[in-house]
Amino acid sequence: MTHAIRLLAAILVACAAAAGTARAADAAASTPVREQAIFAVSDADPAKWNLTLGNIANALDGIGADKADIELVVYGPGIAMLKKDSAVADRVAAALGRGVRIAACQNSMHGFKLEAADLVPGVGVVPSGVVELIRREHAGYAYVRS
Repeated sequence: MTHAIRLLAAILVACAAAAGTARAADAAASTPVREQAIFAVSDADPAKWNLTLGNIANALDGIGADKADIELVVYGPGIAMLKKDSAVADRVAAALGRGVRIAACQNSMHGFKLEAADLVPGVGVVPSGVVELIRREHAGYAYVRS
């Protein structure tokens, strides 16, 4: 009789676990998937910037801004293009307005003697652009090269 009770208990535990797994799978299926992508620019070339910002806009249009986490990391000479008076400042502001996170490399800012106040409003600062790229890729972001 004891063996039968243990067997019945094991069956009940297995059924409860299966039901819990099914509920977790249903919850995961109903959670909307957010696409995650990271772009990087290290050039001060307006053509390169326009290409990258255009690719970001295309990604947002194709995926849906409400379904995408898009980040642009800027380092090296490209940091100058985040200045309020740069040739692409309006497009940078437009990307920020669509929910794109733009991260300026603090190391590059120091090298080019820039302060956060010099940048387009809304641009964030990270200690190292390269480290930001590495961390985002480890977190599952797709790296998109323009």
